[in-house]
Order: sequence, then structure tokens, then C-alpha cells
Amino acid sequence: MFSRVRNQLGLAVVGVTLLGYGVMVLSGVFGWLIPYVVAALVAVAGELALATRFAAAGELLQKAGLGPVWRWLVRDLSVVLLIVSAVGPAAGGTVAVLLLPAALWSVAVGSGALSAVDEHRASTLAFTRNIDLARTAGVPGPPAWARRIAGLRLPLINVLLVPAAVLAVLVDRVAPVVVTGLVTLAVGLVTVAVLTLAGRGGRGRGQGSLSAVHAWLAREQPEVALYFAGPAKDVYQANMWLAPVEAAGRRAVVLLRNDEAFRELADTRLPVICVPAGVDFMNLDLSSIRVALYAANVGANIHMLREPGMRHVFVGHGDSDKQASVNPYSKVYDEVWVAGAAGRERYARAGVGVLDRDIVEVGRPQLAGVHTFGAEFTDRPFTVLYAPTWEGWLDDDPYHTSLVLMGERIVAGLLAAGGVRVVYKPHPLTGNRSKKAQAAHERIVARLRAAGGQVDPTSLGGTAHLVVTGRTPALFDCFNATDLLISDVSSVVSDFVQSERPYVVANPAGLSEDEFRRTFPTARAAYLLSLDCGELEKVLALARGGNDPMAEARRELKEYLLGPAGSNPMDRFRQEIGRLCG
Repeated sequence: MFSRVRNQLGLAVVGVTLLGYGVMVLSGVFGWLIPYVVAALVAVAGELALATRFAAAGELLQKAGLGPVWRWLVRDLSVVLLIVSAVGPAAGGTVAVLLLPAALWSVAVGSGALSAVDEHRASTLAFTRNIDLARTAGVPGPPAWARRIAGLRLPLINVLLVPAAVLAVLVDRVAPVVVTGLVTLAVGLVTVAVLTLAGRGGRGRGQGSLSAVHAWLAREQPEVALYFAGPAKDVYQANMWLAPVEAAGRRAVVLLRNDEAFRELADTRLPVICVPAGVDFMNLDLSSIRVALYAANVGANIHMLREPGMRHVFVGHGDSDKQASVNPYSKVYDEVWVAGAAGRERYARAGVGVLDRDIVEVGRPQLAGVHTFGAEFTDRPFTVLYAPTWEGWLDDDPYHTSLVLMGERIVAGLLAAGGVRVVYKPHPLTGNRSKKAQAAHERIVARLRAAGGQVDPTSLGGTAHLVVTGRTPALFDCFNATDLLISDVSSVVSDFVQSERPYVVANPAGLSEDEFRRTFPTARAAYLLSLDCGELEKVLALARGGNDPMAEARRELKEYLLGPAGSNPMDRFRQEIGRLCG
């Protein structure tokens, strides 16, 4: 109700404001001073209201083509009409009244262009980490006041011509308008001068950071690049490859394209370069790079893929049975690296154009720190990690995550079991697209907090339930503190198989057990959990009692998903990097 009333008031303000400008022009034509003053007060009050309380109505007016610029032009026109009609100045005065407002508008256009140039020069064109670039500092910009009024905001000060015109009519002289016009023009010229001086002071320095990056690339000659062009919310996809690339033993660099992703990138000793602008990035000399590793399929990959002198390799961000793991985009790369035979067969089944000869099995070098079954300390409560995936990109896939349909039921069942510690670690993108997923997540957090749980702990120590949503503790650290995993069809399951511990995969769609395992090979050694979670109590009893009938199946699945037993995936990764570097 209140919003409807507010909208109606906003429309009324729009109508009254436009009427005020109309009356100003009409009064100017006929030289009516009193109606002009009243209309001017109404118009000014309306402008203040549209700029503050009724900003939404002002935006609608802008979309209708009646924005502030056009209204200010009408205002200045009314001043000229009033002076010519009511004062009747001589030819010189008439010319001055006509030219001074027009001159300020011309200055405004010029100041806008200068401001845009200064902003471009002042922006940092490259961001770096672990690289000593002496010239990466940004260029000092013009004063804040100059930036605020530059461009087509500058003619706002011509509002001073309105009271000057009223005074000119009262004294029957054009001087007040001419003097005021000269003052406003002087303000405009000072603004242009300040912007010009700021531009000259920064000339040649805006490209400094890129020049230094060019010099660093020429000097260091990196051989391997980890390329990531995604946004900050997806930077975990690059984070998982930082340690393997660092351990590869080659001169390497991380290339990013998003400044927010640059700030969110995990700690690393690798040199990091972020060049957001496509043109700037494509002008980098990357001729020394022999191997480019891509963690995600995004459109801006084209800026790197266009480089002909290197091998382009898609490493992805985890092997899973999701459709995203066999994206047809992958055929643009020279090679696609997967963890094990499961990844190779997944592409063969999908038939998306990735040739078998271009697929290389390298294992999962990130999993070196995941302890196998029985290798970890057990002086802690029986711990269940619930790590659901996110809701996905497609609106017509309600079964992509168990969080919405089953999440609360799973957590409630674990809490009711007694003697079970729950660690809840949702996907980083949870709630990004679905309000239902976000609401389910918040209810689970509230339930665990009510049960004495800690939210965003700094470590996995203690016996309290945990909600882990930040970068740390990391997922693989959670694996090492887990006795049983509950998850969805995702790379979390594939990676957890490294531990050889029991795991549960949610089946919210209610597929038959045979169909589910056939469709999703990562679930071959899993306990399945249907929508009502009726199997949860039995699974907990099996996992806690040590009578685990799926243990041998997990060992076999581990080789299928992650490569031969006993092989060191980091060694394989290092060997394949060396092969391509030559």
C-alpha cells in the first residue's frame, strides 16, 4: 500500500516538475515575471525531490527521454526568453545572454571527455602479486570536486541564471545575467583546466604497469601459465591448481582477468598477473609460455586460446558425473587432462567431439594430502561431512542438489542419531541462483548453531558441530577429519574416494539403484540415500560398526576414478608438464 502511494506521489512530482518548466518557458515568452518565479520555484523543488526521495520516478523520466540534461536546457532557454522579452537588451547584451549559457554547455562536453580520459589513465591496468614492479602505482587523479561536476553535470550551476534573470527584470538591466553567466563559465573553465593539468601530469604513466609486466615477462620467460578468466565467486576453481603448478618445478605464472578474483585468489608463492582488459591482455608477449592450463570454460578463454605457440590444456576443476564435466567447449583445447579412466570413458559416452587421443590421464595431484582409510588420528567423535553441491545453472533440474529437498532431513537425522559430529560444508556457489537453496542453507546453519555448532571455525579441532563456508578449513582438510561423507553427484565424491572411507550419494530423483549407479559411475561404491532418508540409520550403523560391505568396491573404484594404485599423481602431472614444455 505504502509503495503504491509513494509511486503515485512520484508520478505527481514528475507531472508538477514538467509543468513548472513548461510555465517557465511560456512566462519567458510573454515576459511574465510572477508566474515565472512561481514556476521556477516549483521546478527547483521538483528537481530536489526527484534527486532524493523520488529517485525511482526520476529514473523513469530519464528512460522517457526527459532526463536532467533536457530539463536544464529548457531552463536555460526560459532564462534567455525572459531576458529578451522583459528586458529587451541591446544587440550586445542579447548576444551575451545567448552565448554564455551555450558556452558553458560546450565546456561541459569538453570536461566530460577529459574526465573520461583521466579516469582511463588513472586506472591500474594490471594487478600483480609476488612480482616486484616498480611502476604499478596508479596515476593520481583530478580532485574529487572536479570529477563530481565534470561532464553534463556541469550545466547544473546554470541554475544560478534563474535568480539572476529575475533580478535583471526587476532592475531592467541585463548585467546580472551577464555577470552570473561569466561566473558559471569561469567555473567551467577552471574545471577543464584542472582536468587538463591532471591528464598532463599522468601522461605516459597510465601504461606503466603494463610496460613493467611486459618487461617482467621478457626477463623471466615463464613456461607454464595457469589461466583463469572467471569471476571472484568461482576462484576456488583456480585455487585448487595453485599447489600442483607450484610443485611442477617449472617457471610458472598465474594469469587472471578479473580484479575481484585476483583479490580472492588463495595464498601462493607463484607470480600472479591480472590484466582485466581484453585488448591489454592480448598485447602481452606470451611467446615464452609452452603450456597453458585452463581451470574453467569461460568466454574470455579466447584471449589466451588465440596464442599459437603454446599447448592449451583443459584441467577443469574436478572430475564428476555432472554434464558440465563433458562440456562440448572442451574440444577447442589441444589436450584434456582427466584423473583416470572414468574421465576418458565419460567423454567417449558423451560424444561431444573430444578425441580419445587428446585425453591424458594424470590423476588428481591435489589429493596427495588426503589420508587413506585408517591413516588418520581417530581420537575424535564419529564425524559425518555433509557437502552438498550447489543448485546448478538450469532451472529445470531440481535434483541437482540434495540441499533443497533433503538437506534439512539429512542434518536432522544425523543430529538425532547421537554420538555423531556433523561438519556441514556447502558448495561455494550455494544460493547463488536459488532462493530456496539459500533458505535451506540458512535453516541448516540455524539448526546446527542451536545444537551447539560453530559457524566458520578456523580449524577442525574439538567436538562441536561445524559449519564451514569459507576458504579454510579446506575441503581436503575436512576429508581427513571425516568418517563418512554425504554428498551429491559431484567432484567431491570422486575426490573423497581417495580416502577409501565410506560415502553416501543422495538420490533425490528416486532412480532405481541399478539405474543410478549406471548413470553415475562415481556412485558404484556408494551407499544411496533416497528422498525420505530412510537408509540413513542403517548406513550410520554400518560405517560406525566397521562392518562395511562396500570397502572392496571403493578400492576398485578408486583406480577407475583416480588412476592406478601406488602411482604418484604429482609425479604424473609433473611428467606431462615436462613433455609439453619439451
